[in-house]
This record gives sequence, structure tokens and C-alpha cells, in this order.
Amino acid sequence: MPIKELTNNPTWAGQLRLIERVAYACADGKPQYLSILAPWVQRYPSTRTTPRPLIVFVQGSSWRLPTLGEQIPQLVDFAKQGYIVATVQHRNSLDGHPFPAFLEDVKTAIRYLRAHAVEYMIDPNRVAIWGTSSGANTALLVGLTGNDQRYQTRDYPDQSDAVSAVVSCFAPTDVQDTFQYTAMVPGNDVLQYALFGPDQSEWDEQKIAMSPVHQIKAGVTYPPFLLFHGDQDKTVPYQEMETMYQALVDQGASVEAYRVKGADHERDFWSAAVYKTVLEFLNRYEQEGKH
Repeated sequence: MPIKELTNNPTWAGQLRLIERVAYACADGKPQYLSILAPWVQRYPSTRTTPRPLIVFVQGSSWRLPTLGEQIPQLVDFAKQGYIVATVQHRNSLDGHPFPAFLEDVKTAIRYLRAHAVEYMIDPNRVAIWGTSSGANTALLVGLTGNDQRYQTRDYPDQSDAVSAVVSCFAPTDVQDTFQYTAMVPGNDVLQYALFGPDQSEWDEQKIAMSPVHQIKAGVTYPPFLLFHGDQDKTVPYQEMETMYQALVDQGASVEAYRVKGADHERDFWSAAVYKTVLEFLNRYEQEGKH
């Protein structure tokens, strides 16, 4: 049998690399990590091509330590569609890092990625954030508080932490309501002490500050939002998404919302239809540069 022949792939089309555990900052003496899905060509500086839009992904973790690789298998499809994808960890509230530590960290990661945009083939003008559960709470807060001095660290002060699009999946949008809904879940009180501190008289104020629905301000221009929530969610009430959607609409924000019929929290929520809807949304606002 003769030797067969295949043509080479000079542009490395379809080839990706995973850049694991990149230290984007050092908080309280410990490095904070992110991982990046990038095109294979990114490995070779002399052959890098046009910068790509960035998706910053924050995995839900109940505001504990997110698992960097949890959604990598699904996020690969977005990288193949022309995105750089960075999954971001943040400090664990149970390790003595109350709110707003997780928000500060994710904003720092965004500034780090902009500061290293050339290295990672990122277009710094096209940065979206996507989160699930507590990560979606973070994503919404990032979208609503771009370059807010309250949440900026000293890292990369010349860079912006504002984003051009936000995707939220089953987010706690009213934190007070979320904790009431899960009042009988073991560990509920422990998590509240970790997030809001030992003085319960300060909890209400902290919960308002951590609730995206209470951070929408009149007269502010916000990025477009895409909201999803399962209507059988047993962890975060579905109605929180409806309230968030209406609050954004009332302030003139660009927002789309989807009720995922019969879906619980995470579990049976995910489908090809959800990923397709996210991709179409990001293509409108990221690939086409419509901010």
C-alpha cells in the first residue's frame, strides 16, 4: 500500500492550547490564578495574528475557591469560534476573605489580561464576562461597577476593569433573598459570617452592596446583559432573574433574558441551546465589536 499524503496546516487553524495556572496577582501573600484557552499560534510570537475578543469566565463556587477547569470542555467550543477564554479563580470567603475580595480579584484579573493583551492575542477593547451562580453574581457586579474605585486594587492601575458584555447563568441577584431561600441549608450561617463578617448589624448593608439588583444606577451606561435562570432552581429563586431583568429594562439597559424550563441549579440547566444562545449574543457584541 503506497504512503498517503495530507496537506499541512500553516495557520494552525482549529488548534488550541491551554495555558494553565497563570498567576495574575498576589493577594494576602498567596498567588491568584487563571487559566487561558488560546489559539496554538499564540505560542509563537513571530507568527501571531489578529487579536481576538476575550471571555472571562467565573465558575460558581458559593463564593469559595472556584475550580479552574470545571467548564473547560464546553469553553473549548468558544475558543474554536475565535475567542480567547480565561477562567478565573478568586479568594475563598471561608479562608477569611469577606466581600468584596472575590470582586476585587476578578476585576484585577481583567486588568491583568488587558495589561498582557499582546502576549495572549487579546483585543483589550472586546472583553466579556460570563459567570455561573456565585460567579454570575460576580459577573453582574463587574458589569455594573466598571472602574469603580471601591473595588480596585493596586495591581495594573493603568488598565480598565470595565467589560463590553455580561452573561449571567442562575445568578444570586438579591443576596438577602438568596440566603433566606436557603436558610435551612447546612452551612448557610457559616457562609454569611465568612462573607459579611461577625457583626450581624452590618449584614444588611453588605448584602445590598453585593446584590446586583441594588447596584443599577439611573443615568449610567451599562454593557449589554444576557440572563439565564432555571424556573425550578432550588438554590437561587428564579424570580430573582425576573426582578433583575425588569430593573435593567427600567434603566434603559440592553438586556435579554431566558427562562430555562424545568431546570434546577446547574445540573440539568445546560444544553446545546444555552451555549448556542450565549455564542450568538457574544458574536453580536464581541466579534462584531458592537459595544
